[in-house]
Order: sequence, then structure tokens, then C-alpha cells
Amino acid sequence: MKAIRTVLDYLRASGVKHVFGIPAGSVNAFFDELYEIPELMPIVTKHEGAASYMAVAYAKYTATMSVCIGCSGPGGTNLLTGAANAMREHIPVLFLTGAVPVDTVGLNASQELNAEPLFRSVTKYSVTVTDSKDLLGEVAKACEIAISGVPGPVHVAMPIDIQINQIEAPEIPTSPKRTPIVPDQNTIQSVARELANKRNGYIFVGQGIRHSVDPLLELAETLGWPIITTPQAKGYITDDHPLLAGVFGFAGHDETSALINGTDGEALLVVGSSLGETATNNWNTNLTKNRYTIQLDYDSSVFNRKYEVDIAVLGDIDLSLAALLDQLKKLHVPTKNSAVSKREIERKDHEEYNTKNILMRLQKYVPRNTRYTVDIGEFMAYIIHDMNVVESDSFDINVHFGAMGSGIGSAIGSKLAEPERPVVCVTGDGSFFMHGMEILTAKEHKLPILFVVMNNARLGMVYHGHSLQYKRSHPSFEQEPVNIAAMAAVMNIPSKRIEALEDLTQGVIDELMNVEGPSVLEVSLIDHTIPPMGDRVKFLSSFGK
Repeated sequence: MKAIRTVLDYLRASGVKHVFGIPAGSVNAFFDELYEIPELMPIVTKHEGAASYMAVAYAKYTATMSVCIGCSGPGGTNLLTGAANAMREHIPVLFLTGAVPVDTVGLNASQELNAEPLFRSVTKYSVTVTDSKDLLGEVAKACEIAISGVPGPVHVAMPIDIQINQIEAPEIPTSPKRTPIVPDQNTIQSVARELANKRNGYIFVGQGIRHSVDPLLELAETLGWPIITTPQAKGYITDDHPLLAGVFGFAGHDETSALINGTDGEALLVVGSSLGETATNNWNTNLTKNRYTIQLDYDSSVFNRKYEVDIAVLGDIDLSLAALLDQLKKLHVPTKNSAVSKREIERKDHEEYNTKNILMRLQKYVPRNTRYTVDIGEFMAYIIHDMNVVESDSFDINVHFGAMGSGIGSAIGSKLAEPERPVVCVTGDGSFFMHGMEILTAKEHKLPILFVVMNNARLGMVYHGHSLQYKRSHPSFEQEPVNIAAMAAVMNIPSKRIEALEDLTQGVIDELMNVEGPSVLEVSLIDHTIPPMGDRVKFLSSFGK
């Protein structure tokens, strides 16, 4: 049998349902074998970069490893951004790339590229297979690495001849299973004693709490401490929880900045955050200043990276929280009935046509359990700052890696992972012109996703960033206005273009979200208001002074 067939049999046995990517010469053998394996559905995209974003989202929302494939040369390089994104989010994705035949390496073969070192910098493991007998073993090894310890992406380059050479049918390896990282009990006991002895503090949570929301809330309620989330963690805790203070970091809230910059809170418990730039308001030193700091994470590399911590707890977040709660109960720490003051979102009787009001009205009309996949653009700041969290795990925000167009692919990956959950992608014209043709991918697979395109005929974040930093913006950041709804209509995709706030109605949303496939809502709007980027404004404005 062909060596590549063994790989596909292994993926099928491992429960893989979809393969994201684009067929081409150096991976033709892979796609040809799919004829014989109907359980593996290829999701053929319009661009490999978008395929990588789909694979990342699919893995995130199925809690499994996903598979993404590209040809040698440009197909592989197009996957690199998605691999870097997966690495940043600790998402297990198997990236497969084709490669030129082994005996043609160095001869300037068509699309020749040594992808192994390129992927090595953005994956946990990258290898080029040079013997067909080793292909299955290397793929299985890569998959085990992808899900073990701190999960992440891996890469295997497969030369054409290595794929198609005949080998004896091997025994298919068993699917790898992740071994949990169990926290040290003595460390947990030390943390529990410290928390019990502190009068007050704050719980600072990142996206690492995604599968641990309930124990996190129980811990917060036991301590009676306010919960502060990073932008990436928006959406995991609903706004109606009495201890949720709001978002700190990029586009965060004044209330949380006041807490962090104030002198109250003698302890800081960091849970599932790497404390990066966007999470900490550009590494605000007040975060840990004069505060006893404890950090829980399963990634040891985040400890003492920028902020010195007093106790680091290495372990899976859910296990660490469960152990900590158990220890606090043994110490007889009483549950406190506490609440934080909630911020008031400003409402106006005569609402103006601006980004904030469009987004707030959109949320009013879409289903309550909608998941929003949020692209990169000035609208992202309003989503983080103003939109409500009414259901858990409702926002997919990728501000810390910031790949334009990623929200489009994420919407498709999310919908494939959880078909029953409504999905709305909020993107901008800049991001749409990068990966907007993936609405055709959604159409081909009949995925009912509402793509909301905020069209201001410019690179909005760039415009505001330059205006703040340099007090001017180059005219090349703007472009000739394009009717995106009309583009969608040409592709036989239901669409609507609005040019005033009153154009956005419940009827419009119902019409667009009740179709057998994707739809486009274009919001034609140039908003000159500076987005609520928090201390990011001061950070940009400070350069050059």
C-alpha cells in the first residue's frame, strides 16, 4: 500500500473528521486517497492561510487535534501564520506539507522549499520525512507531541516520492492521549494558606480558564475577590456575575484600571494568563506592585517572564483550581457574599450611527447563544469594551496575535465544530479583502454564518494608530469604497447593505440568519471616534516624545 494511505488510516482511526487545505501537485496523493475514505471530509478553502485559521478554531471548539494541509513552497508558507497563531493559543494542529522528491532536493525543483526550519520556529515539532517506512511513525509521533504537555501545533513535510512509495501494511498506532499535568500538593497547600490569610485581592484570568470556568467562579465566590479578565478571556464569564469587574488590557474598562492602579488588593491570583502586552496594558507595573502574586498555569515558560511571582503553580488549570478549592475547604475558609460595582453603558435617546451602537443593536437582534468570531480592526475595541457577555464562551477574540482575516476562518471552524450554535463573524473591509472569499467555502458546505463587514474604506486601526502616534495618517491607508454586499450578491450569497442605524432591524437580521448557508451584512460607516483602546492610546502617543 502507499505510505500516504497509512497516514490517512491513522487519522481516521484517531477520530479526525475534517482536513482543511488546498490540493496541489505535491499533496495530490493525499487527496486522491480521500476518495476511498468518506469518513474524512476535505474542507477545500480559497487560501491556505484561511484553512489554518479554520483548523485552529475547529481544534479549539472540539477539544481535539485538527489537520491542515498545503503543498510545498507557497502552500506551506501560507500556513505559517496559522501555525504561529496555534502556537500562541496552545492549540493542537497537525500541519502537513508536501515536498519535492528526495532525489530532486537542491535542483531547483518546482515549488522547492525546505519548510522544516520555517515551521520549527512556530511549532512544537517539525520534521521532513526521507524514508517512506518512517512516514506513519513520524506523523504519529508529531500527533503525540501536539497534544502532550502544553498542546500546540506540529509539522510534517512529506516529499512526493515518500508519499507514494509502496510499503507493507503496518500496524496502525493507537491514538495518543494527553497525560494531565498534576499540580504539586505542597505548592497548593502553600497557596491556600496565603489566600486564606489575605484580607482582599483580585483574580486576574486569561483564556486558559476556558475549560475551568465553574471552579474559577467557585474560587472567586469563596474568596469574595473581584474577577478581572484579559481581552482574550472576554466571553467566558457572563456580565451578570456579581464578582466580574470587567476587562483589563487592550480596550479594557476604566473600572478595572482603577482597581489595578489603586492601592487596594494585597494579593493577585493570576489564572491562565501569560501576562502579555495586550493583557496587561503594555506591561503595567502596577499589576503586581505591592501585591503578593500567585500564578496558575500549565505552561512553565510564563512564570517570572515579565512579572516576578511569589508562588508559581504548574498544572492543568482545572486540576489546580479543584485542588485549591479542596484545600481551602480543609482550612474552613468561609464563602463570602461580595459583589463589585457594575459599570453603566451609556445610552442615548437619539442614538447616532457609530460603531458602538451598531454592535450593540446587532447583539440585541441575534440569538442569545451566538458566538462572535472577532477579526482585527477598530470594531474589535468596541466589542471588547462594550458588547455584553450573556452566554459563556461567546467571543473568539485573537487580539494578542492579531492576524487580519483570522476571524473569517475561525467562524467556519467554529460552525463545523458546533453546528447547532449560531455564529456571527464581525470583520472589516481590510480583513475581508484578505480572506473574504472564504464565504464561498461556507457556501459550498451550507454553513449558516452571518458575516458582518464593517466597511469604512480604510485600514481603521492603522488610521487611528498613526493619528495618535504621529498626528497624521497617510492617504494610502484609505481606499476607493467598494460595495461588499453587491460582491456577495454576485456570488448568490444573501446580503444587505446598511447606511444608517435605523436600517439595522430585527427583520434584517432574521432574514439573513435564516438561510441555508452564509450571508453578508455590510455596514457602510466611517467612524472618526477614537476607539476605546484604553492605555494603548497613551502608549502610542508616547512614542517620539
